[in-house]
Amino acid sequence: MDAVPHTRPSRTKLFHLESFYQRVLRLLPFLGPAFVAAVAYIDPGNIATAVQAGARFGVMLLWVVVASNLAAMLIQALSAKVGIATGHSLAELCREHVPQPVVWVMWLISELAAIATDLAEFIGAAIGFQLLFGLPLLLGGVLTALVTWLIIGLERRGFRRLEAVIAGLLFTVAGCYVAELAFGRPDWREVSFHAVVPQLAGTDSLILAAGILGATVMPHAIFLHSALTQRRIVGRTEAERRAIYRFELVDMIIALSIAGLVNAAMMIMAATAFYRHGLYDVATIEGAYQSLTPLFGSSASIIFGIALLSAGISSSAVGTLAGQTIMQGFLRWETPLWVRRIITMAPALVVIALGIDPTWALVLSQVALSFALPFALIPLIWFTSQRHLMGSLRNRWLTTVVASVITAVIILLNIALIVQAVIA
Repeated sequence: MDAVPHTRPSRTKLFHLESFYQRVLRLLPFLGPAFVAAVAYIDPGNIATAVQAGARFGVMLLWVVVASNLAAMLIQALSAKVGIATGHSLAELCREHVPQPVVWVMWLISELAAIATDLAEFIGAAIGFQLLFGLPLLLGGVLTALVTWLIIGLERRGFRRLEAVIAGLLFTVAGCYVAELAFGRPDWREVSFHAVVPQLAGTDSLILAAGILGATVMPHAIFLHSALTQRRIVGRTEAERRAIYRFELVDMIIALSIAGLVNAAMMIMAATAFYRHGLYDVATIEGAYQSLTPLFGSSASIIFGIALLSAGISSSAVGTLAGQTIMQGFLRWETPLWVRRIITMAPALVVIALGIDPTWALVLSQVALSFALPFALIPLIWFTSQRHLMGSLRNRWLTTVVASVITAVIILLNIALIVQAVIA
């Protein structure tokens, strides 16, 4: 019998395989900043909006999620580029190039936005503790403060450990919603259609679409992302800075793609669980949790609660880091993280202790963010279009135009939402 010839991979295949692993290894040091910033896109406010949209209109508004995520990718890419090209955060650039009285106004508004952001995230995590363990909201708030303080304390042992924990929470939320989709068994042809074909169904759907887009880009994430990239890996030459930026683009695309898929999964879950069964009036996180048990069993509710808790804790930790970045950048004031934790959690604990309706508090926090958003977006676009600051990483004219249009749309939609809230 003839011997079976021993086959070995060709040298060409081995070369390509080795090159692939080398590229992965080169990428690893650059992964992390975008995962931290991406947490802002899966916070409890996003969960509440996606659940309401899915319950009332099914997956019809899924295209808004896709469009919002693409807009967020562009904005966060510009933010990351600021830190790489200039070695400064966006807040530091504002301090150096904006008149001092305006800087104080920008700091105050941005600080209030960071506190308002943490209010929504903090309350969301407290609701998660309440739903999963039956704890009072106030006790849930105290536990949220303790857990997030432990997480941000990891920064003292190296920022990569903090990034790893936050990325782990991001993947936890993603895994939970993958499991929820398995319960609902959506119609993937319908999902694919509505992901790319814009449709609306009256004023209510337009308002919800505006809410999804208007709440996607968060001012604190813009300020934070520029700070995360400014000293992580410093490029000494224009060529090195361009190479670093390319790696950070990969980091951003991966992280925000995951966040976008999570947001899409939230809406798809609500559509299959509530819209399909005629439960169009599910408008709160608590209502969604309670409605999942009779539809899909207690496991679905528990998974939903875990996702909410993970999103609230991770986004609250990121909110604290963003607040520290804003204060240091605008005013050069350095405060310990535990002090920042007290500053950002105090309003949320007051809201919970006074028994204020959490949903109403979330609405007020979004109004505050709407006012703060132009103070992050407009300087971002202006600075990234200046050659003397950005060098070869300056925006191309088309990038500036697209970013300006996105900014104008987001600002107008936020104004429309505020007007609608006042009228209602």
